Amino acid sequence: MVWTERKMTHERIGRGGMAPGTEVVARYNYDAKSEEDLAFEKGDIMTVVRPTQDPNWLRARHVDGREGLIPAIYIYRRAEVKLNAMPWFHGKITREKAEDLLRAGDDGLFLVRESTNFPGDYTLCVCYKSKVEHYRVIYTDNRLTIDEEEYFENLSKLVEHYQKDADGLCTQLRKPVPKEGGLEFSVDSSAFEQAGWVVDKQDLKLGEVLGKGEFGDVLLGTLRGQKVAVKILKDCSKAAQKFLAEASVMTDTCAGMEYLESKHVVHRDLAARNVLISEEGVAKVSDFGLAREETFNLEGGKFPIKWTAPEALKYSKFSNKSDMWSFGILLWEIYSFGRVPYPRIPLADVVKHVEKGYRMEAPEGCPPEVYEIMRQAWDLDQDKRPTFVEVLKHLEQLRSQTL
Repeated sequence: MVWTERKMTHERIGRGGMAPGTEVVARYNYDAKSEEDLAFEKGDIMTVVRPTQDPNWLRARHVDGREGLIPAIYIYRRAEVKLNAMPWFHGKITREKAEDLLRAGDDGLFLVRESTNFPGDYTLCVCYKSKVEHYRVIYTDNRLTIDEEEYFENLSKLVEHYQKDADGLCTQLRKPVPKEGGLEFSVDSSAFEQAGWVVDKQDLKLGEVLGKGEFGDVLLGTLRGQKVAVKILKDCSKAAQKFLAEASVMTDTCAGMEYLESKHVVHRDLAARNVLISEEGVAKVSDFGLAREETFNLEGGKFPIKWTAPEALKYSKFSNKSDMWSFGILLWEIYSFGRVPYPRIPLADVVKHVEKGYRMEAPEGCPPEVYEIMRQAWDLDQDKRPTFVEVLKHLEQLRSQTL
């Protein structure tokens, strides 16, 4: 049976092929059998360079830069992690506000809010027989529960359960009261593991504390001999979900820009307003009205000043490195909840301040390692800015090394 399963995996990968640039994860350890082979360990990340004439083998590049042939049955494709939309989550609204939204509804109309009496917990509010029942959702041991019998990883899982069965509630959850304005998202940590984004804790050694933040500490770590920064979140479900959701949006967006970079296409208008989030929570880079080949120069023209790199504004010199500057601004937008960049500086003075060395401060709650990416993206010397390939690897490490 084991051989059959491996053979099916082999055929799916070998015959279907993997396009160059596809990221894969090692299923098992592999010791090189020849000088052409690439040795790796279970959980290692590699990128397909090209298929070979033998469907059993692929040429791949390890994250440490080594390149060689790998057996197809030893790896699987690294998948994206989708966010779960929570249209029924209303955040910090009062008990009275929740009752106003629900009282006139049918049985099973519901919403979830943050608990006012028990900070850190949530409240499930359900309409039943023209009354509103309030159920405390207790956060304990990194899980959520109402009755201390059924436990859930996040709010989405809890709501899904009671939508299928009342299971002790006054009624089954039937219809949500949608929140006005921006939605919040949750992420299944198990989905990160299945998609190949989780590292084995045994491979990670923790060292000294590098910094402390609102949601947790940043420690120096060593992952298979390589120095890394490790974010350890405090015992707070909301903080963990927020971090994972933000990491997903940043990494899907960066992956899209890495693709454009590989095709030598310059977007020239990268900003939060041009990143769309689907109903499944997948980020898509959009609005290519200003996109051009990397060698393209344009004299004159109007561009979004607060998002555009100085060399692009002054000399119409656009490149993937000017897109990286814009990506840094986009990260700042994400962590400032959509505020307009350079909020205290008049538009006409932005370039002058930037050229003199001014850089926006880190938004409140922004992890120091993410702000460091912003700082690198905003280097006046475009050659010193990272590539999207480099930033994507860094963001993937941040996401997979979050404990």
